[in-house]
Amino acid sequence: MAHFAKIENGIVTNVIVISNDDCGGGNFPESNPIGQAFIASLNIDGIWQQTSYSSSFRNCYASITWTFDASLGEYGEFTPPLPELVE
Repeated sequence: MAHFAKIENGIVTNVIVISNDDCGGGNFPESNPIGQAFIASLNIDGIWQQTSYSSSFRNCYASITWTFDASLGEYGEFTPPLPELVE
């Protein structure tokens, strides 16, 4: 199974699962644009980036409220939100 995170203003707002068959076998990075096209073919809007449940690429598995920064790493990375500072 392949996991894709919806990115809005750099923040993950949703994570979905699609079949590896629907994204060219699931092998990243080739699977990323194929999966994006499949998601678009379902009329699901937004910007979607593949994320790895095993954290084998893009630093870690994306979760809602996490950040996606395309300038990090070779293909962009997901990062957790910074903890709130309590005074």
